Amino acid sequence: MTGLNTNSLLLAIFAILGILMSNNNSNMVAGCIEDLQALKIYCGIFLEKNMARSNPSPACCSVFLTLDVPCTCEHITKEIEQVIDMGKFVYAAKYCGMPLLPGIQCGRQLSLLIKIT
Repeated sequence: MTGLNTNSLLLAIFAILGILMSNNNSNMVAGCIEDLQALKIYCGIFLEKNMARSNPSPACCSVFLTLDVPCTCEHITKEIEQVIDMGKFVYAAKYCGMPLLPGIQCGRQLSLLIKIT
């Protein structure tokens, strides 16, 4: 998959996620939608699957430092995991000074990744 196709798929997945989440508790979910959009905008290139792992930018780190992790993790779907490398998500959080606690459930596999990274 080319970078352009991956970016298009990433944008589509986050758009669908935003629509699905807008039907839930609007106040709590609004912040989560903003977090997910900020992840897409500032961290997407660092989290993509099939791309070399690189250190996140300062702008990406600022997103991680203000991220509502439980809300974000609750809304990581199988479709999102097809585009985002959850290992890179864990790495970026740790690199940015916000290591995720062992046992946190984020997507389908994050709790396993935290134990092995």
